[in-house]
Amino acid sequence: MLGAVRRRIGEGKAGPVAVVVAAILLLWYAAAVVLNAPQIRDRWAREGRVAGTAELVAEAWAMERPVLPAPHQILDEIRKTTLGLPATSRRSLLYHAWVTLSSTLLGFLLGTALGILLAVAIVHLPVLDRALLPWIVASQTVPILAIAPIIVVVLAAVGLTGLLPKALISTYLCFFPVTIGMVKGLRSPEPIQLELLKTWNASEGQVLRYLRFPASLPFLFASLKVAISIALVGAIVGELPTGAVAGLGARLLTGSYYGQTVQIWAALVVASLLAALLVATVGLAERFVRAQLGGAP
Repeated sequence: MLGAVRRRIGEGKAGPVAVVVAAILLLWYAAAVVLNAPQIRDRWAREGRVAGTAELVAEAWAMERPVLPAPHQILDEIRKTTLGLPATSRRSLLYHAWVTLSSTLLGFLLGTALGILLAVAIVHLPVLDRALLPWIVASQTVPILAIAPIIVVVLAAVGLTGLLPKALISTYLCFFPVTIGMVKGLRSPEPIQLELLKTWNASEGQVLRYLRFPASLPFLFASLKVAISIALVGAIVGELPTGAVAGLGARLLTGSYYGQTVQIWAALVVASLLAALLVATVGLAERFVRAQLGGAP
């Protein structure tokens, strides 16, 4: 394993990434000292205490409620709220991550299905290209923070609460890149390819199945990587106006209410890691599909 790491560094793949990560950590630790130092100096002034720079840095990296927590504080909070607690505990980040993930996946599936159906309709019905596509684009100009409470309130009025409202907010966000990507992909075949299938008396369904859809797969998976990440954002945003007691959005709210900045940052880091995992999963699915279709893995 160490040999593989050395080879990757030698090939220039891991080295630049390691340098960037080290630079970010260095700047983060420095920013934590700068932002937390005023509170520490004020406390020292009230206590009539005088201390050196080393003690100031040490306290800035160990404050219970810092303005900006140090990276090791965030990692320790994640460790305590994942490995240190049962996964079913409401204090566990794993539990909250699963609640958010459930809404994300449901919204992603609904958004993907809706986006593909809209793209197929737009490509095969020119009137929808002119009448529907501009409205699809315009729908994304509405701020999600403005529309999320409306969706939650309206659905609650008809008795729909819990997972579905958050999933629909994710659907609203992620159907757009899928629709645009699929429209581009379905239109990507060359005219000569379409003419060839017409000479073989292929129906529209056969053209879609054997030419348009396979040609659209690279566009589809590129769109899905965008869609899955913003579906997660939609699920978190959907938890904010509902006063949810579970989910990463609920952890963010709780942390902001009680000034627990370390808890807020831990939830943000877990959300980022979850987004990276979801995008990587879509990438693995793309490689699998390409291999099954005889393409390069």
